[in-house]
Amino acid sequence: MPVDASQALLCWYAVDKRPLPWRAKADEAADPYRVWLSEVMLQQTTIAHARPYFEAFSARWPTVEALAAADDGDVMAAWAGLGYYARARNLLACARAVVAEHGGRFPDDEARLRTLPGIGAYTAAAVAAIAFGRRAVAVDANVERVVARLFAVAEPLPAARPRLKTLADRLTPDRGAGDFIQAVMELGQTICLPRGPDCARCPVAAFCAGCREGDPARYPVKAAKAARPHRTGTAYWLEREGDVFLVRRPAKGLLGGMLALPTVTPPADVDWHDAGSVSHVFTHFTLEMKLLCGHTDSRLEGIWQPIARIEEAGLPTLFAKLAFRGAAWRSAPQLPMGVAEVTRAAAE
Repeated sequence: MPVDASQALLCWYAVDKRPLPWRAKADEAADPYRVWLSEVMLQQTTIAHARPYFEAFSARWPTVEALAAADDGDVMAAWAGLGYYARARNLLACARAVVAEHGGRFPDDEARLRTLPGIGAYTAAAVAAIAFGRRAVAVDANVERVVARLFAVAEPLPAARPRLKTLADRLTPDRGAGDFIQAVMELGQTICLPRGPDCARCPVAAFCAGCREGDPARYPVKAAKAARPHRTGTAYWLEREGDVFLVRRPAKGLLGGMLALPTVTPPADVDWHDAGSVSHVFTHFTLEMKLLCGHTDSRLEGIWQPIARIEEAGLPTLFAKLAFRGAAWRSAPQLPMGVAEVTRAAAE
């Protein structure tokens, strides 16, 4: 079954694959830089969301040398909204390592790719197979789902991952592993969906144990998730003459290296006005961030961004939401602390 299923999948992919911007055309060799860049961007992100970022990045920094020479702040700003910001920091570190240690050429095997910053087992396997034609077994969430359904793997994730990797290895051909990896991912993204798999269109339905059972969507079985912890915080919108005060977050930690509104402590001794709060979901917790707004006549040393061009600052999504509230407060009457609450209560 593995050989027949793999062949059916490859035949389907050869005809029906999507023309994605990071894929080499039929008469072109794969560009390791573009393969690597796309794989990093697609981690925990949909193709629809990542595609414009890939196109903008590859146009602005078309080679690994260009990216390695880029300003950190420019890259972090260009990444804003794509999430998982450690990826952007690792992207720069990896590009610089490729240039400094490998003469601008990506290593062509998994073991050496794994030595580069930010490249884990999946990305190393995907780049080795897609860019260099190596036989490698790359397993992401799409591959896990397809394999779990093909073999009706009842053991729940994450405990089932070693077995799913072994089964994916059985399916992976000795030649054409790069196409096979892309074919499985394509199947998981377009047909073998988490909910409502379209088995009537699936090229490997005849080989799928989950399909024969009549309920492929029950696979992969997932262990119950613990509830995300909930956290709270405060951000500060400080204005002066049409500008807002921003800070660069520490390189390590949540949203590291990104421009943001100040948090934790007020940046100035002014009257602060409650502008409400926004909620945001991170991978491991949810956050409710309260926004306090104020005005100053003193120009603190630091980064001042014109409010009219706040979108150019490349704020991460959480702070972009807060900035929307801050800009709205700017256009509203700025009442003394306490009066705003009384006025709001009267209006209600």
